[in-house]
Amino acid sequence: MKLVFAGTPEVAVPALDALIASDRHEVAAVVTRPDAPAGRGRRLVASPVAERAEEAGIEVLKPTRPRDEDFLARLREIAPDCCPVVAYGALLPKSALDVPARGWVNLHFSLLPAWRGAAPVQHSVMAGDEVTGASTFLIEEGLDSGPVYGVLTEEVRPTDTSGDLLTRLAFAGAGLLAATMDGIEDGTLHAVPQPAEGVTLAPKITVEDAQVRWSDPALRVDRVVRGCTPAPGAWTLFRGERLKLVQAVPVLDRTELAPGELSAGKNNVYVGTGSHAVELLWVQPQGKKPMRAADWARGVRIVHGELLGL
Repeated sequence: MKLVFAGTPEVAVPALDALIASDRHEVAAVVTRPDAPAGRGRRLVASPVAERAEEAGIEVLKPTRPRDEDFLARLREIAPDCCPVVAYGALLPKSALDVPARGWVNLHFSLLPAWRGAAPVQHSVMAGDEVTGASTFLIEEGLDSGPVYGVLTEEVRPTDTSGDLLTRLAFAGAGLLAATMDGIEDGTLHAVPQPAEGVTLAPKITVEDAQVRWSDPALRVDRVVRGCTPAPGAWTLFRGERLKLVQAVPVLDRTELAPGELSAGKNNVYVGTGSHAVELLWVQPQGKKPMRAADWARGVRIVHGELLGL
């Protein structure tokens, strides 16, 4: 099939690579979000998908909005058979959905209908799921509600951050998306409607969502830290300034600390929660680079009984 691939972040690049490598399909063009400011200089930078497509000599389309008539005209001119999508980052209007004969097929990082929305992996980790996965489905105008072509499952490991899990799903999902294109092309794969039961939503994680509440149990604190790593980053307040929590682990045998209470030794930093303590391993003070929590504690000279989160 002639394909137009839509995607933006690094997590979409493995799927693009898999389709470029396929001897059954032609990636005629790539659709991605416009260049965005990045770094201290805030200079405009192309998306990872755009950079990979340009390396491969593939035409790159960067519409401000996918309903822009210039973009739609070029899409009709290319006349793709199918448009595979991975984390494109914009809603597709019906005028775009109607262009490819076999539709737009999205690789979504959950077992649909669970975790429909922008942040399925983060929500899966934060909810304590033991298993998640990826699904390919035909995009319709509803939110991740279209019929499903294929799925794969992936264990959520006890120490997984959302970044760890998303990386594994990106590479496994690339194979699923390529196989879905093959099955659509040869007629052996047919989309099945999603069940009406089991729908959960995964909206974008906000900075407010990422604030740790020390009255929560330690397992919940652990899940929030892992689910918000690397972005947007779990955080708390220390002496009125934001402190990002990069890595923390529950410590089952320490229950004497009050929620948010700090206890710092030579090589360890513990914080009380609503159940037992967590040990802070890595933190990032405001305006600084990540550092070992014990080094941070020595530098700030924690006072006995001092609290996080106030």
